[in-house]
Amino acid sequence: MSNKNLHAATVPGIAVLHRRRATAGWPAGGGAVAVAAMAAALLCVAPAGAQQVALKDLADLSLEELSNITVTSVSGNAEPLSGAAASIYVITGEDIRRSAATSLPEALRLAPNLQVARIDARNYAVTARGSNGAFSNKLLVLIDGRIVYTPLFSGVFWDAQDVMLEDVERIEVISGPGGTLWGSNAVNGVINVITRSAADTQGGLLAAGTSGRETDTAMRYGGTLSNGGHYRIYGKHADYDDTRAASGAQVFDGWRRDQVGFRADWGGGADAFTLQGDAYRGKLHQALTSAIQTGGANLTGHWNRRFDDGAQLRVAAYFDHTDRSQPGAFVENLDTASADLQYAFKLGAAHQVTLGGGYRASWDRLENTPGLAFLPAALNMHWGNVFAQDEIALTESLRLTAGAKVETNSYTGAEFLPSLRLAWRVTPQHLLWSAVSRAVRAPSRIDRDLYVPAKPILTISGVPIYLLAGGPNFVSEVAKVYEVGYRGQPAAAFTYSVTAFYQHYDKLRNLQAGLLGLNLAFDNTAIGSVGGVEMWGSWQVTRAWRLSGGFVGQHTGARPAPDAVNQGAALSLGNDPSRYWTLRSSLDIGDRQELDVSVRHMGALPTPAVPAYTAVDLRYGWRVRPNVQAALIVQNLFDPRHPEFGTAPGYSEIGRNIFAKLNISF
Repeated sequence: MSNKNLHAATVPGIAVLHRRRATAGWPAGGGAVAVAAMAAALLCVAPAGAQQVALKDLADLSLEELSNITVTSVSGNAEPLSGAAASIYVITGEDIRRSAATSLPEALRLAPNLQVARIDARNYAVTARGSNGAFSNKLLVLIDGRIVYTPLFSGVFWDAQDVMLEDVERIEVISGPGGTLWGSNAVNGVINVITRSAADTQGGLLAAGTSGRETDTAMRYGGTLSNGGHYRIYGKHADYDDTRAASGAQVFDGWRRDQVGFRADWGGGADAFTLQGDAYRGKLHQALTSAIQTGGANLTGHWNRRFDDGAQLRVAAYFDHTDRSQPGAFVENLDTASADLQYAFKLGAAHQVTLGGGYRASWDRLENTPGLAFLPAALNMHWGNVFAQDEIALTESLRLTAGAKVETNSYTGAEFLPSLRLAWRVTPQHLLWSAVSRAVRAPSRIDRDLYVPAKPILTISGVPIYLLAGGPNFVSEVAKVYEVGYRGQPAAAFTYSVTAFYQHYDKLRNLQAGLLGLNLAFDNTAIGSVGGVEMWGSWQVTRAWRLSGGFVGQHTGARPAPDAVNQGAALSLGNDPSRYWTLRSSLDIGDRQELDVSVRHMGALPTPAVPAYTAVDLRYGWRVRPNVQAALIVQNLFDPRHPEFGTAPGYSEIGRNIFAKLNISF
């Protein structure tokens, strides 16, 4: 990057650098300059009593307190992390602040039980326990209870998902099934992003960051409501350049996105209400044609009611609209409405019973292209569910949780999703648990309704012939999962978690040939498995220094079922490494400076082949003033570039990136 492409806007104690954009067809962006100027003004005028930027001593929240963070994603009820009978890792807001993450998928790298691969500037492959790919379909992702997967392929368009990272309270990451609570598609794991209450985000915040290849700016303001509640509003902008392949060729994958939103919370004690919403619009660069256009808006409401006898009622509902115009592929307009109810109560001294149900409907409208089509182009889809769960205190230290959900979908009707979990509190600091579960991945539109090309290439005896002719008989993929885990804190300064798992898959997606070797169709004639171990731990070395790390070793495999016609099919559950690990060091340097180093290693991917890599990220943080925090982030410190996913030689290489960040509260 030459000096002529850089200009600096200097504010007291920090220089914000911005590279003039040169992406083909996109005008030069000046967002960083405006933010720098605004930052300078705020530094000069911020009152002495301005809200301070959170810069916490590592020991402010002890490892014991971290182990007892309240989580809700395992049983649906609030429980301490140390007592949750599942392989769950919690990414805290403080973890995100002290990381090199500049986006939601990058923040997910902090979870040692997740595989996160950056495909290019905007696309990610994210999964747990294998089955990774650009269209991963066995991981359920929620943002404040709103399901964000698309029914097109039962996965997530990560280029359409964003939050203001400064507003994230925690991200609960479960590796393993969550179907009894969350329903179909929660097969290999659940990611539950939970943002902070509006009461915890009062005052103003400006967050700005820039590097040679990306710019992120955001502003948020929170205040009080006349009825005693609190609110916040925010807006943010992101602008990312194209990446390059190993040959140096430009990969047309840069993107821009603007997003605004709000949250309001009021009530407390017996009644608590939340109303929140977001709206966004994005433009995604692609080669040889015009840009992909994305957009959407959502509105979510929550009501929690606590009764005098300890029972609790939770009601949640949301409406979500998304649109995606992808030239050369399709145009989709999708509306989703969902409502859920959950009631938890004590039954005698030994039973904590939870009952619930919900209904979700989607209205999908597609404009097809000659190259491919979803038929029918318009489809209404419905999901309904009821579930029951009983946490039984067998003894003072032994707890059995039995639950089951019956969920219906438009393709296969009713699916049964049971689970059984046993937790033994060996000592107050040690938990041994085991679980047996059944989970399913319900059919998506790709499985049933995809045709290539959009019209038959010929007709034989009245039978239309395509290259790919959908999968009219495709049913749900099924996983039977067995887990055993141990979580403990042998000393005040050390915590750890270890889980061994085995997942057997039936009715996996396969591809069978029809007449003349054409009319390829998806069916369920494959089986597979994944087994392994996942572990992580944290060590408070001194009051100012904390180490944490994690390791996953796994073996995945798939093959045609004995009754499959095409026994020679080359099958894979995904493109997964046999092992990966992370190590993080967080160090406080006095009262005003921080040094955070993260090392992550990803093993080689087999098919298509991607070499193993080790990346080192560094963050230096400095509290310039009580309300001003600056950070310098270096991603891939010792590696100029490496691929993480895709097919050689055209895959993107993720290069070293130096990112300057400034947060100002007022």
